[in-house]
Amino acid sequence: MKQYLFVVILTATITLVLAWAVWQLSMRYKLYPGIRERDVHKTPTPRLGGVAMYLGIVAAFLASSQHPFFSIFWADPAAVWAILGATTLIVLVGVADDIWDLDWMIKLGAQFAAAGIIAWFGKLQILSLPIGGLTVGSSWMSFVLTVLSIVIVMNAVNFIDGLDGLVAGVALIANGVFFAYSYLLVRDAGATTYFNLASFIAAALIGACIGFLPLNWTPAKLFMGDSGALMLGLLMAVSAIAITGQITPSQLDPDNFGRSQLLGAFIPILLPITIVLLPLLDFGLAIIRRVGAGKSPFSPDRKHLHHRMLDMGHSDRTAVLIFYAWTAIIGLAMLLMYIGTASDWPGEYLLGVGFGVIGAIACLVVTLMPPGPRPAPVTTAQEAS
Repeated sequence: MKQYLFVVILTATITLVLAWAVWQLSMRYKLYPGIRERDVHKTPTPRLGGVAMYLGIVAAFLASSQHPFFSIFWADPAAVWAILGATTLIVLVGVADDIWDLDWMIKLGAQFAAAGIIAWFGKLQILSLPIGGLTVGSSWMSFVLTVLSIVIVMNAVNFIDGLDGLVAGVALIANGVFFAYSYLLVRDAGATTYFNLASFIAAALIGACIGFLPLNWTPAKLFMGDSGALMLGLLMAVSAIAITGQITPSQLDPDNFGRSQLLGAFIPILLPITIVLLPLLDFGLAIIRRVGAGKSPFSPDRKHLHHRMLDMGHSDRTAVLIFYAWTAIIGLAMLLMYIGTASDWPGEYLLGVGFGVIGAIACLVVTLMPPGPRPAPVTTAQEAS
């Protein structure tokens, strides 16, 4: 665990220093776009914070190559280099979009290319679903399912990037939960070491978000832009595939694993989904809304979930905190349920169910009962996707 803590601290420190440098350079050379009609913020703000997060994560990967505890995923480095290559591609395209506002077809093509690099060259594919011994039928089905999953999560995370600190905080909470899950899942699967690529990626993402939040918290001095949001989505999807999609169903067989036959068999596939449930929900609603209106599914608008919360009367900061609460409650509830089913101890399982139900009710009340009309905006807020 000390090694993972080192990854978090290293990534956070480098990201913070570089984010400050990017902000200073962007302000000096006016590297920021004008205000768009759909934007919430009122002051031109640099959007290149994703570059600092990317460099912090790359530094963590390079440091891990010199650390014997992480040699397990450097023994066959193809997957690591594919991840770094795909991440570099998506960051470059994101930076170009943040500066020149690229056509959505170009961005989507780059997303499919990045996902393809990981699935084809990195050999990181969804080979099985730990649900009753279900395996993917063919290599091509694995490839297609993997690519689609990565692209969907990338866009889902990018779509909620609309308020100060929203994506960075949601990703921080989600990856914290996923780190605990992946660490415990490897242990419960009988691995000889707890060091694995999925937990490492989650730790690096935690560090990047911690390092970036001080400059992104309201009023934000720096936005992560598409380069940061797409990168977060890419790596979150990859970390889930690197562990859940690679474990064979026999390793998690209820007779050997001691889990509940009912919901326990579904938790290893449900938990990676639930930690990005809000972004996926916003993404799905946006696609339905735009296609139903005869528009491109990637045409921007001002009807995302965070926009609706602002229109209901929530302040920018309150809306962000509510998103944090929803993410934490859903993720922690599933994690507690997993711990309970994995240890065959119903206490944690029932605690997870109760925590999720009570927490969801509380969040629903707070979400639907804003304090009053929204005051005139006085702080900088993140751009809408």
